[in-house]
Amino acid sequence: IDLFAGFHTAYKSFATDAIHVGQEPEQWKSMAVVPPISLSTTFKQHSPGKHAGFEYSRSGNPTRNCLEKAVAALDGAKYCLALASGLAATVTITHMLKAGDGIVSMDDVYGGTNRYFQRIAAEVGLDVSFADCTKPQLLKAALKPNTKLVWIETPTNPMMKVVDIKACSDLVHEHNKDIVVVVDNTFMSAYFQRPLALGADICMYSATKYMNGHSDVVMGLVSMNREDLYERLKFLQNALGSVPSPFDCFLCNRGLKTLHLRMERHFKNALAVAKFLEADPRVEHVLYPGLPSHPQYEVMKRQCTGCPGMIAFDIKGKLEHATTFLSNLKMFAIAESLGGYESLAEHPAIMTHASVPENERNVLGISDTLIRLSVGLEDEADIIEDLDQALAAAVRIRH
Repeated sequence: IDLFAGFHTAYKSFATDAIHVGQEPEQWKSMAVVPPISLSTTFKQHSPGKHAGFEYSRSGNPTRNCLEKAVAALDGAKYCLALASGLAATVTITHMLKAGDGIVSMDDVYGGTNRYFQRIAAEVGLDVSFADCTKPQLLKAALKPNTKLVWIETPTNPMMKVVDIKACSDLVHEHNKDIVVVVDNTFMSAYFQRPLALGADICMYSATKYMNGHSDVVMGLVSMNREDLYERLKFLQNALGSVPSPFDCFLCNRGLKTLHLRMERHFKNALAVAKFLEADPRVEHVLYPGLPSHPQYEVMKRQCTGCPGMIAFDIKGKLEHATTFLSNLKMFAIAESLGGYESLAEHPAIMTHASVPENERNVLGISDTLIRLSVGLEDEADIIEDLDQALAAAVRIRH
């Protein structure tokens, strides 16, 4: 109970909805309790143009429908669409704009989002700029007459900055009610944060991470309450064609059933790790929103029901100490991605954020000594023991 002290109250019936919404056995002739994997690419029509809800699997699929209904319920949304990846979701959302329209993005974002905005969206005529949205006045200053989309990621990847979603959404909509505010909720999952309830227009995920939670699916999700956004994005989902396979939808749907249990354990383990690292003289500083030392700790408590397993920290020393630490981890795998049941560690400057120009990394604080952890569901003592011995190996090369 103490773990969640001070945090926003958990969402009503979250576990029940995760297990039951969209899963009704009555929708199947077989009355299957677990939704079957519908692999058919096409569906028989009663007569030309008269079908029973499905015609072609890109346009709609029974297994995908189950997933989309479940995620919508968990996000407190009316609608949800599943896409082939988190970046496919980003591209699909951005396709609502036309050349000359403006995007203002949080400055610290996933490297793939940064790469897409700077090297693709900007090259096809979109006006892309970046601002530190943890300071609402900087976001306000970045808004232009042509701004049509504001992209917020919170907590950010990898610097764990927390953006006040309500303050930013209110500010943007007051400036222009037609600007669409998107929140990348990947790091939090629907269990710990509901951006739509805080004023955002669209909540998106790389479901590859916590929402699926098993490191075996690449997928994106987009949730919304506005019917106009849903109709536009559903058209783009079909027209652009970046849809997930029915098998991946089945796996992600299954992952949702343990989301609440997984996230509580991720929080418990990560908080223990963050406290261990913060007290360790071999560590320069720790970035974890669940620690009172985090600059946006109060915002986190106000808008979230808990914290995920993501921690960033700077090890004392130089690049060689960071790489020695990573190379000596035994249980943690050195790997990109996050949010699975297994603990992972990575070096953002070399791995996930290598596509971000070096000068921009330096401004953001993505240094050669920065390490990002995705703390998994293993036993807490074993996680800390592995980090401890790897830190000891890094210290040895200093002497």
